[in-house]
Amino acid sequence: MDALPLGPLLAIMALALLWSALFTAVDAAQQQLNAARRNDLTGEHPELAVTPQSLVLCSTLGKLLVLALACLLGQRYNGEQGFWLAGVSAAALLLVLAEYLPRQLARRNPHTFITLGNSLLKAPLKLLQPLAWLLDSCARLLLRPFRVQAHAVSLHELHESDADNEEHPQAEHRLNLPESLLALDKVTVNDILVPRNDVDGINLDEPIEKIIEQLIISRHTRLPVYHSDINQVEAVLNTKLISHLLPKAELSREALHAACYDPYFVPESTPLQMQLLNFHKQQRRLGVVVDEYGEVLGIVTLEDILEEIVGEFEDEHHQENPHIHPQADGRFVIEGAVSIRELNRSLGWHLPSDGPKTLNGLVTEALESIPPSAVCLKIGRYRLEILETEDNCASRILVWTVPR
Repeated sequence: MDALPLGPLLAIMALALLWSALFTAVDAAQQQLNAARRNDLTGEHPELAVTPQSLVLCSTLGKLLVLALACLLGQRYNGEQGFWLAGVSAAALLLVLAEYLPRQLARRNPHTFITLGNSLLKAPLKLLQPLAWLLDSCARLLLRPFRVQAHAVSLHELHESDADNEEHPQAEHRLNLPESLLALDKVTVNDILVPRNDVDGINLDEPIEKIIEQLIISRHTRLPVYHSDINQVEAVLNTKLISHLLPKAELSREALHAACYDPYFVPESTPLQMQLLNFHKQQRRLGVVVDEYGEVLGIVTLEDILEEIVGEFEDEHHQENPHIHPQADGRFVIEGAVSIRELNRSLGWHLPSDGPKTLNGLVTEALESIPPSAVCLKIGRYRLEILETEDNCASRILVWTVPR
C-alpha cells in the first residue's frame, strides 16, 4: 500500500466514500418507507430485496476503508501528527458526506434509492449477505445472556424458599404508540380471540321463536349463523337490519337470511397488525378464526384489536374485572376461564402468556393433568391454590404474589 502513488489512493478513497454514502442512503430510504407503510396501511411501497444487515455491513466497510486510507496518507506525509489530523478530518468528512447528507437525500426521494439498491447495488449486497448474517448472529449470541427469558413454569411445595427461580423484575413503563403498533406483529389473533364456547351465535336449527328471543337479549350487532354446530358457520348476521322486526316478533327466516352475508375466515396464526390491515381491505369487522384443519376456534373482531392497542395506554389497575375478585388480605380469587393477557393487564402481573391462553390452561399445563382441588403450585413469584374444579377445569383459583 505504501508503494501506491497519491492519485490511486485518493481515487480509492473517493470510491469508498461514494460506496458508503450510497448504502447509507438506501438504508435510510428503507426506514422511511417502513414508517410510511405503518402510518398508511393502504399505501403501496417497494421492498428492498436484501436484509438491512447487508446495508449496514457495506456502509461500514466503506467508512472503515476511507478512515484507514486517510490515516495512512497522513502518517506517510506528516508522521504521527499527520496520522491523527487525517483521521479526525476523515471522520468529520464521513459524518457529513456519508451519513447526514445521504439520509437527507433519502428522506426526500426514498423510492429512487430503493430502486437503486434493488438494481445497481444488488450484486455487492447479495455477495456480502452471508458475512452480514454471520456477524449479526454473533451479535445475537453475545446479547443472549441479557435477553429477557420466558418465565419458566415449575411446581414446588408452598413452604419452599421464595428466593428460588425468581422471575425478572416487572417493567412499569407503558409502551408508546409506535412501539405498541409494532408489538402487534408479535401477537396473533389466537391470543385475543373469543373462544368458541363463549361465542354468541344463531343456530338455524332452532325454532324461529327461540331465535327471536335470543336476538332480543343479545348485545352484539354481528352474530355468526350456523347449523347445529359452530363448525358449520354459514354466514354472519347484521342484527341492525332486523332490529325493527323483533319487538312484534315479525321476524321470518327469509328476513333473517336476507340480513346475512358471507363469513370471513381468519387463520389463527395471523399477526394482529396484518389482521387490522385485512379488516380494512375486506371492509369487515368480524372474522371467524380457524386452525390448520379448518376447525372453528372462535371469533375476532375489529374492536378486539383496537382494544388490544388502546389497552397499552389505559391504567387498568383501577378498572374492575368481573373475573377477578380481590380479597381483604390482598389475594385474588380468579375464575379459571380468564385470559392471561387480560389478567396481566388488569393487575400488572407478568404470568407467562406465550403458551396457554387462560389461567386454567396455565394450571393444567403446569400440573400435566386435570387439576384437582386443594392443590398449590408456584409459577415464578406467583402462588396459585385451586379452590374449585368444574367440568375437568379449575373454575376458581386463589392467586397471590410474594415479595422478591
